[in-house]
Amino acid sequence: MEKGYWMLVLHAHLPFVRHPEYKDTFEERWLYEAIFETYIPLLQIFERLERDKVYFRLTMSLTPPLINMLNDTLLRNRFQKHLENLIELTEKEIKRTEKEPEFHSTAQMYNRKLRKYHKIYLEVYKCDLVRAFNNFQEKGNIEIITCGATHGFFPLIGIHRECVRAQIEVAVNNHKDAIHRAPAGIWLPECGYNPGDDEILKAYGINFFFVDSHGVFFSNPMPRYGTYTPVYCPSGVAVFARDIESSRQVWSSKGGYPGDFDYREFYRDAGYDLDMDYIKPYIHESGIRVNTGIKYHRVTGHEVELADKKPYSYDKALAKTRSHAEHFVRTRYEQIEYCNNLLHIRPLIVSPYDAELYGHWWYEGPYFLEHVFRIIDAEKRILPVTPVEYLGRYPLHQIVVPSASSWGHKGYNEYWLNPKNDWIYRHLHRGAEKMIELANIYKNHEGDELKIRALNQCARELLLAQSSDWAFIMRSGTTVEYATKRTKEHLSRLNTLYEEIKSENIKAKQLELLEKKDNIFPQIDYRVYCSG
Repeated sequence: MEKGYWMLVLHAHLPFVRHPEYKDTFEERWLYEAIFETYIPLLQIFERLERDKVYFRLTMSLTPPLINMLNDTLLRNRFQKHLENLIELTEKEIKRTEKEPEFHSTAQMYNRKLRKYHKIYLEVYKCDLVRAFNNFQEKGNIEIITCGATHGFFPLIGIHRECVRAQIEVAVNNHKDAIHRAPAGIWLPECGYNPGDDEILKAYGINFFFVDSHGVFFSNPMPRYGTYTPVYCPSGVAVFARDIESSRQVWSSKGGYPGDFDYREFYRDAGYDLDMDYIKPYIHESGIRVNTGIKYHRVTGHEVELADKKPYSYDKALAKTRSHAEHFVRTRYEQIEYCNNLLHIRPLIVSPYDAELYGHWWYEGPYFLEHVFRIIDAEKRILPVTPVEYLGRYPLHQIVVPSASSWGHKGYNEYWLNPKNDWIYRHLHRGAEKMIELANIYKNHEGDELKIRALNQCARELLLAQSSDWAFIMRSGTTVEYATKRTKEHLSRLNTLYEEIKSENIKAKQLELLEKKDNIFPQIDYRVYCSG
């Protein structure tokens, strides 16, 4: 009989990136890479576990931007072409590396896997990955939860409560349309919790959410069992807190499993290594070098320069996932035994991660998860659970007021509010004021279809501007120019539409272009921003 419980939570999210005005964009590749490195490999693992009758449970957020992109016809077609382009590259790589045995088998591996994924995507999943994940929810293996509509960071946009309500209501409605059921839980964007937000969650039927460890540790009153059981907010919404130890074992790039010297090195890629004339058809059309996903080297060592990385062995790396999975399960059992003796409970260990860590950043990560579930099923000392299942077994828990918190650097919003990105918030707040004003003025408006369309597009533009991804990118220093451009563009469009609506001078052709470009949430109703 199990002595404790393990809750795996995967947060699958990407910002909404869709550029029909360009043939080739750097940022759309984020989605393509996530599909063939994370989402399809995860689905393949679920299928193997189901085939072998291995008991597995996990919770997975599919955020509204990700759902909309995965269901978009333009992006589906572009992903298919992107995959076919990579398959062509790997075929050339097989020939190029014929006399380089240390690289040849890796080239063959990529070709084999990409061909398989291409066939599966088209013939098995029919290009519909949302439905593929939902099939496993229908079977009871996974619990799909939602997130903020565009991953807006609630603690910083919450100065206007209408904005938090809109993020939640639009997300819930989108989830119902795509998943065909109401979401039982939510992943708060960036785990950002502001006391009182749970009341809004409750109003929309959300029964649970997740916070970082200190969000519960510093609750009032202090939690009797730490993070080893959920707690309830005064509203009755349950809170599950991240377990520090199990997170560190996977998250840490140096001390965690992904930093093992035999695993694939993420930062060295054929897109930068190979001769320009050879690689040009497979990078950005401008000739700017980008990652292709074809990588031939292993981590080798933490202080080793990229140029000195050693060749990667796929088979050797996969063997490591088994030993690391054994270690992970063993340490979870030791953790549970300790809690059994100290707290006299069957503890719950909550392990949340970005889904894209598994496969994209840590190439072998999906196989690690497969081994973890197989080992747990064979030993039957730990039971994997979803939040709904756990609360069904144990409905009574302590009532506390969780602390304001987030995950990320220092744990209190700092990554999303600092000198590199703080300039955006006065503009976001002013945009919110304009949107709320319009919603209140026209809350009973009927008949003028053009005005209703313009109001709905205003709502889309504000939601897109509020994405926490833009502030995150500005702070991290990666594609800062793009994040800045997206923030300014959405706010500019909102401001232009605001003036056109107020002056009764809506430009129909320009509105149509915006609707085609920023086409997220086709069923949105601007009245979600009404006050009261």
